[in-house]
Amino acid sequence: MPFVISRDGYRLRCSALALATGLLTVPGAGWAQAATDGAADISVTGHRDPEGLLPDQTDARAVSAISADFIVKQAPSLNAFQLVSLLPGANVASSDPYGLSTSSSLTLRGLGQDQIGVLLEGAPQNDIGYYYAYPSQFADTENLRQIALAQGAVDIDSPTVGGAGGLLSLTLDDPKAQRQALVDFSVGAYDLRRAFVRVDTGTIGQTGLRAFLSYSNTRASNWRGPGYDTRQHVDAKLLREWGDGSRASLALSFNDANSSSYPSPTLAEWQAEGRKFNYAASYVAGGIDYWRLYRAPFRNLYASAPVHVVLGDGLTLDSTTYLQFGYGNSPYGTELATTGNYLGNEELAQPIVLPGAVDGIATVLGNYTGDQTRTGNVSKLTLQAGAHRVTAGLWFDYGTDRVAQSYTMIDANGRPTDRWGYRAEAIRTADGRLLAYENQRTVTVTKGFFLADSFAVTPRLTADVGFKGVNLLRRGRNYLPGPQTRVRSDSFAALPRAAVHYAIDDRQQLFVNITTNFRTPNEFTLYDSYYGGVVSTRGTNALKNEYSVSQELGYRYIGPSLSASVTGFHYKFRNRQLATVVDVDGAQVNSTLNAGGQTSYGIDAEIDYRPARGVSVYVSGEYLRARIDDDLPVGGDFLPTRGKHAVSSPTVQIGGGGTYDDGFLFGSVAGKYVGRQYATFVNDESIKGYATLDLSVGVHLADRLDGKRTDLRINAINLTDAHVLAGVQAVTTNAHDVVGRGGTIIAGAAPAYYIGGGAAVVATVSRGF
Repeated sequence: MPFVISRDGYRLRCSALALATGLLTVPGAGWAQAATDGAADISVTGHRDPEGLLPDQTDARAVSAISADFIVKQAPSLNAFQLVSLLPGANVASSDPYGLSTSSSLTLRGLGQDQIGVLLEGAPQNDIGYYYAYPSQFADTENLRQIALAQGAVDIDSPTVGGAGGLLSLTLDDPKAQRQALVDFSVGAYDLRRAFVRVDTGTIGQTGLRAFLSYSNTRASNWRGPGYDTRQHVDAKLLREWGDGSRASLALSFNDANSSSYPSPTLAEWQAEGRKFNYAASYVAGGIDYWRLYRAPFRNLYASAPVHVVLGDGLTLDSTTYLQFGYGNSPYGTELATTGNYLGNEELAQPIVLPGAVDGIATVLGNYTGDQTRTGNVSKLTLQAGAHRVTAGLWFDYGTDRVAQSYTMIDANGRPTDRWGYRAEAIRTADGRLLAYENQRTVTVTKGFFLADSFAVTPRLTADVGFKGVNLLRRGRNYLPGPQTRVRSDSFAALPRAAVHYAIDDRQQLFVNITTNFRTPNEFTLYDSYYGGVVSTRGTNALKNEYSVSQELGYRYIGPSLSASVTGFHYKFRNRQLATVVDVDGAQVNSTLNAGGQTSYGIDAEIDYRPARGVSVYVSGEYLRARIDDDLPVGGDFLPTRGKHAVSSPTVQIGGGGTYDDGFLFGSVAGKYVGRQYATFVNDESIKGYATLDLSVGVHLADRLDGKRTDLRINAINLTDAHVLAGVQAVTTNAHDVVGRGGTIIAGAAPAYYIGGGAAVVATVSRGF
């Protein structure tokens, strides 16, 4: 029997079979797609959301998003982490206002950046060895159609490992059907200069192909301390559509940057120096804190080729092949002696040649270089058969990571002879070997399969069940002399899941889900580390994998002028792995701490109210209770951590803002409050809550000129110039000496923090051709 679907004032009459088989799709009506034959009148009402906040969602999980209409009102240099900071649960710590530095972090519901999967056009952006993703490398914001943030449950077909913290999905804009071009030019505080140009080919002859190519160039001085950042970026997308919904595309994203690594102070250093805690502006012979020794050059290429093919009635194939290359250096200043050196556990009998050494000591550039290649494919078949939509798929991923901590000479002015740390230019031993503190190559092979069924219990009630199996194999070679040469770790996890979605009426939804996730320790934990010729940290493959079970219970309302969602969530972790940064002979190295068990629960909520055309008011919030379940073993004793707050997990976050666009004048405002964050497992050090405020205003001039897009806008970032510590960069077990459960004194170590970016104003002109 036909039923009625209403959207944006339009009404369609269609059969349940047409909707269920995908022959008819309606934006915002995804949960109705499982409707079965029978008497039913379903009216799905939503809104086009021209303001870009809280687009309609119909998943059986919590999902928040921002679309291009909101993104285009923000400063064009902002990265994806900064753009989603208003969304529920998103705690963003950025060290510079423009998002150019690699010193930044994102946590969701208290779960860190290395536990959040990031996809661009379906391809993973995370580092396969350490699970991090670096937002300054992502696509330019002018090319983004949407950024979606799933705070809890990750898609079953997502090619990610360790997604307990959620999934950040970036979708590129499709190439335009008509030939056109867009040029942006921005200037701002701290000598910001940014140019962006995009060219769309339109449909190319009779091929049906269309493409876009964009290039951007950004330069800005450091907002605190000496130095500057540069970034060149290229995005491209080629698209072909045919038949009844089939499409294939190729997306490329290339980034070439030289970014500042802002120093992260301890609490004592922050209280003593505040924002003056910086690297030195000029080089002094023998000094290791000169700013040129802390600039991180990186080059990355990401490629994704998603294909969607309609094979027949109710049968589709989706396949995404991806490839990424990356090489970069995270350098630092250090001292090196001509004698008394070791390579692994081998003492070097012959001295190292160090031109310019004074009394046998020279200041050098310490290199922490990574050379990564990663490729993979995820494919699935989906069959719509009556009330069931069955999906089956495979995932394969192969990655290599060559890591070396070597040394390079600097000249008399403190400039590195090679900022990239290439091994050909690095300092070598007397017999020609690379002098390295760390030298290894790791191969990571991931294999996965998944099977899921989404079936309509009634026309309004849909259930989803699924299972995913993932095998992750690491094998590596330690090139340093010593007892360890080969490493290997092999893990398998069974990950069941289930969800239910119920459409109460044409505006209201209920959903509930249960999801499992796992994560292996990062590759650094496999390798021995040496200091003074002896093993200082022994690598192991015996560390237990993190495993978590999460549940969500949510409600949504989608109306013509008001949309809202509220989600309750609960997490239970075993062997919670917590990312931190350890100082290894001056290098800031990503590492992992086992935080034992953890239990978290809380509520996320967001509301978008549209009182008039072009006006949107948005409010989000989160309450989070995250507690450590176990006392942590340290040496032969236990730290008293049971019942303590989890680190980097603010109890309260509140976001609010709004947008306005009447066709001529437009603007936006965004404010965020983040509560207190603990930095140690025993909660003996924390940073207080803080608030930030961003503002933008602009005008559309197309109607007053030649009809072609011409926009002028001004963005004020951190308008109140809040002087704050924005987040925890390196957690520790305890900041001060603590008496363990067994009575021993457990020495403390100071955590380090991100200094929040300062105020900045950016002016941008955009012109279409």
